Amino acid sequence: MNKKEVSQKYRIPIEILDEYESWGLCNVVKYVMGEWQYDDQDLDRLSTIMALHDVGFSNKEVEKYMRLLLETNDSKEKIISLLNNQRANKLKQIHLQEKQLERIDYLKFKMKNSKEK
Repeated sequence: MNKKEVSQKYRIPIEILDEYESWGLCNVVKYVMGEWQYDDQDLDRLSTIMALHDVGFSNKEVEKYMRLLLETNDSKEKIISLLNNQRANKLKQIHLQEKQLERIDYLKFKMKNSKEK
């Protein structure tokens, strides 16, 4: 499949495909008649890239993750560390939002229990 077909069929933004190609990680992708051709292995990698973007990884972090994924030496621990860091950041965000919700609930409680003017 070419870039346009992949983008339309799997709803992957062209920018993500351009990013993937620019990293030089798509050595399986072949440039045929002026267009990149994607195979199943590329689609699997793109699925991982989309998942990483969905959970909040930056472009730089996605590239680092993908490069580690393709390495064979000690990359598993580094990948798990990246995932743990992202998870910790998400938990911090959740806790902050929980505190904000508590403040909203407090203000609602306070308003309901105040004397009407």
